[in-house]
Amino acid sequence: MSDTETKRLVKTRPKIERPRLHKVILINDDFTPRDFVVTVLKGEFRLSEDQAYRVMITAHRRGACVVAVFPKDVAETKAARATDAGRAQGYPLRFETEPEE
Repeated sequence: MSDTETKRLVKTRPKIERPRLHKVILINDDFTPRDFVVTVLKGEFRLSEDQAYRVMITAHRRGACVVAVFPKDVAETKAARATDAGRAQGYPLRFETEPEE
């Protein structure tokens, strides 16, 4: 036998953590027209007519509804843009974000 030692190279890979996801939540109000809410949901969140209608009705009946789940920066941007669309038309339409559990 020879006197040479062999060592195994161990490669360590850094563990990459997935970004924490945030929910975008539609808050119901009694003033924004339903058709406008559906239009905003279709435009900003790329929902179909049927999906947008279901989200709007759920928010209307329960007071709030989760629209979609995104990484934090995307969720905050979409919520702000959708809220701003309502404000631009004079409606109190409101979207909020919160961390997903």
